[in-house]
Amino acid sequence: MPASATKSLRVAVLADSDTRWKWGALTAQRLTPAAAEVRLDGYLLRGRATPTARQLGEVGVQADSLREVTGVEFLSAMTGEPYDVLVLALVGGGVQAMLHGLRAAWGSGKRPVVVTGYVGVVYEKLADGLLLRHGADLVLANSRHDADRFRSVYEGVGADASSVTEVALPFLGGAPYAGGHDPFTVVFAAQPSVPDNRTDRAYLLDRLIGHARKHPEREVLLKLRSKPGEHTTHIEELPYQKLVQGKDLPANFRLVYGHMGEVLDRTDLLVTVSSTAALEALHRRIPTAVLTDLGVREVLGNHHFTGSGCLASWEQLDAGHRPVPDEEWVARQGVAAGGASSGAGSYATAFDTARERIAKLLDRPGGLPPLNPYYTTETAPGYLPGILARHHLGPDGVPLPGAPAADKAPGPVRQIVRRAARGAYRHGVQRVAPVIRRMGEL
Repeated sequence: MPASATKSLRVAVLADSDTRWKWGALTAQRLTPAAAEVRLDGYLLRGRATPTARQLGEVGVQADSLREVTGVEFLSAMTGEPYDVLVLALVGGGVQAMLHGLRAAWGSGKRPVVVTGYVGVVYEKLADGLLLRHGADLVLANSRHDADRFRSVYEGVGADASSVTEVALPFLGGAPYAGGHDPFTVVFAAQPSVPDNRTDRAYLLDRLIGHARKHPEREVLLKLRSKPGEHTTHIEELPYQKLVQGKDLPANFRLVYGHMGEVLDRTDLLVTVSSTAALEALHRRIPTAVLTDLGVREVLGNHHFTGSGCLASWEQLDAGHRPVPDEEWVARQGVAAGGASSGAGSYATAFDTARERIAKLLDRPGGLPPLNPYYTTETAPGYLPGILARHHLGPDGVPLPGAPAADKAPGPVRQIVRRAARGAYRHGVQRVAPVIRRMGEL
């Protein structure tokens, strides 16, 4: 057994939103051997979607330390902390910036194994997002389907594809569906940005309320991602909480928050447009419907579910239809991988290969080579510098003059000013900017 499988491990996770913290923290747990003593330090990248204490608590992962940082502050911290594994749970541009910043900070010295990946279904910007993640030691693919696509993209541009490692979504789990809830419970998993306009969101809400009226014997729940004032990975310009105001709601309809796994414990039918919650439900063998009411379109993400057997409309659901998933499709998505008869099946071993790769990298004689992203000032001179500049880094990955640094702790007055400025920034991004955009459409 490699020494890294039993020794104490220090793991860091850098995340920029609630869902990516959930993915990063749970992935970190699954990537470390059960026999190892693990210290987990969390870093939250400062921005519009920095998660709240409630959102962090909902994940259920307790970090040994947790602090909010700028990108430059994080890079400074990484030169002083001897970590074994670093998980970058960021949007693609953030991953690329940190890879170049870390390459400049670490040089050819000792460094941790760097891991990145995706929070859920990859249905848009496949090449763009993948190439921005290239350079990490492990680029995690949540299914066999994704692993094949990822390797194809890397090989197609002449980039090293050996980093692609098949795993599964780290938050799948829970007891297999046994049926028989009283009352029968229908859950609609809302998404912050799908669909992205008032007409379509109002339509879905009206159909959900209509389903509750047609089936008074059922409990109909609208599962929301965030409470008013909280923000998620995607900007939610038209929250359902606002759309539902003033409507005459039936007694069996209500809004719910909280951990998706706990909501699924009482779910008999999960309905969504394209939420990753569909994969969580399918993993537990809960009947799952992916709506076709607004079309099957790439912009909605429900095109990912073609061939799944789960596509259905509210008309069909109102009439009592319960979709039956296609077993081969489900298996290729890395959910319920052992088949219907074995529940979670091989999910328990889904991270074994990744753990083995990390152990070998940690035990590599002479340490790890410098990070080597595909994008450089030679391969993408008109693209990369702009990505780095957004994180206050120069083309060489070195912090630009005047970039926020962590050379000294801010005093009480500076902390108050920083919090006020941050609040104003988030208000501008999430409240004022959407209004201006809507005015521009008039």
